[in-house]
Amino acid sequence: MQVTIRPVEARDEARWCALYAGYRAFCRLPADNHAVATTWTWIRDGAHELFGLVAVDDEDHPVGLANLRWFARPSTATRGLYLDDLFTAPEARGFGAATALLTRAAQIAHEQGASVVRWITAADNTAARSVYDAHASATPWVTYDMTPAG
Repeated sequence: MQVTIRPVEARDEARWCALYAGYRAFCRLPADNHAVATTWTWIRDGAHELFGLVAVDDEDHPVGLANLRWFARPSTATRGLYLDDLFTAPEARGFGAATALLTRAAQIAHEQGASVVRWITAADNTAARSVYDAHASATPWVTYDMTPAG
């Protein structure tokens, strides 16, 4: 299988939604059609500066996805590119889709003058981390989540 990377297109909706549902399941998130549909709408419309890439097979069918967005970096007075989600369909793993998506994200960041491409992953996601370690450096920072309070 040869994979190529292109921006998400409207015709990708069904396959993108299936891939994103697979990503959510991999992350042990509950099935949530509303979350998938909302994220698709954000990707399609460019809401929240969010945009998507897909890795496609020889027949132009999406087999992987990357959801990215721009963010301000006040400490460096630059912008970064945040990789929110990266997922390759199980049957397409090992053909370079993740590497190709990461490479394209780095190219986009460079083209747009970003200072970094950043993402997080689970410490026990060893298969993905072996790919990530070949392209980026793990940071010493610890991530926190706080529940909004009213």
